[in-house]
Amino acid sequence: MHEFLDKIFFGNTLLNYITALLIFILGILVIYFVKKIVLKKIKAWADKNNTKLDQALVKIIQKLVIPFLYFIALYLALKTLQLSSKFIHTLDIISTIVLTFIIIKLIISTLQYLFTAYLSKQEGGTEKQKELKGISTLISILIWGIGLVFLLDNLGFKVSAVVTGLGIGGVAVALAAQAVLKDLFSYLVIFFDRPFEIGDFIIVGDKAGTIEKIGIKTTRLRALSGEQLIFSNTDLTDSRIHNYKRMERRRVVFKLGVLYQTASEQLKEIPSLVKKIIEEQPDVNYDRGHFASFGDSSLNFEFVYFINNPDYNKFMDTQQDINLKILDEFNKRNIGFAYPTQTIFVEKD
Repeated sequence: MHEFLDKIFFGNTLLNYITALLIFILGILVIYFVKKIVLKKIKAWADKNNTKLDQALVKIIQKLVIPFLYFIALYLALKTLQLSSKFIHTLDIISTIVLTFIIIKLIISTLQYLFTAYLSKQEGGTEKQKELKGISTLISILIWGIGLVFLLDNLGFKVSAVVTGLGIGGVAVALAAQAVLKDLFSYLVIFFDRPFEIGDFIIVGDKAGTIEKIGIKTTRLRALSGEQLIFSNTDLTDSRIHNYKRMERRRVVFKLGVLYQTASEQLKEIPSLVKKIIEEQPDVNYDRGHFASFGDSSLNFEFVYFINNPDYNKFMDTQQDINLKILDEFNKRNIGFAYPTQTIFVEKD
């Protein structure tokens, strides 16, 4: 039996092959234990607590840790054998590639989780997470690029000349694509500074619309008339933006003009009359009302109130109700509304 185990096949005894096989089987059993007991308990804990951190940890273990453990078991089993230097070198290269891939995927998954957790805590987090795809793509490309450089360096390649060449080429590309890079940095500003979000109604210059999509190069709005407006991100960050979605309440100023023939007693009555009408409206705070000025053909009153609702339709409904009640009350009191008129006085000699 001892002589049989000492027989050499391809530079290793049969005992060496059995030992390597036992190590691999032991590794498989350990992985099975991790999957069936440890991972199962972690899953149950995640389902019980219903936290995104635990769920993210479960996904990382399933997609990254378990496959890596299989590779470690195979690697340790093979390292017990007497192998050729060429095979060992190839095995080390494969190990380095696999380890680099696992680390890169782990970093990207961790960053994506951190971004998602950060956005989910903010208002409108669901809409913000839709915008995360663009920034996630940029981060993934950057991390993969850095990881590839480190991998080539560990594999023995002289990457210093390549990095220098990439640096010079990067400068040339940056000069040739300044506009694109400006829009890219503007996208990062929009993503982190949050001047507006998907669903916000904004006005930029003489253009207005609702944000539909925030891309790496452009942001798209849906105008009130139905067409799509496309702005470069740089145009938006360089402009003064009116964001009506974040309006907590709306300030309304409106004016009334009555005839010069209106009696002074009626003029004194108008501010309190209009104030009463405004205060009867729901979700409205009256601010002030005054006989403001003498116009060319009217006596002008100015009134100010606040609607505790930013919705434009709510504002129009309230203003309409106020206007109708003012019209009814003025008609009851025979107070005439002014309109442009001219009176010509003819002097007779």
